[in-house]
Amino acid sequence: MNTSELWDAMGSLPEEEMSHVLTRLFALYEARLLQNPDDHETLHFFKNLDLAITQTCQCNSNRR
Repeated sequence: MNTSELWDAMGSLPEEEMSHVLTRLFALYEARLLQNPDDHETLHFFKNLDLAITQTCQCNSNRR
């Protein structure tokens, strides 16, 4: 599946399913990290996730 198809698939999901997708993705990477604490791809995922959460929270607080 290419990134365009993934964007389409995400856009087609009901809003309540998005939290399930994020939770599943988090759990997959968390399991990888437990198996290999030095996995650079996994560490990069969590760094990007932290950045996305921080930026989203900042945007939301700026709208208030």
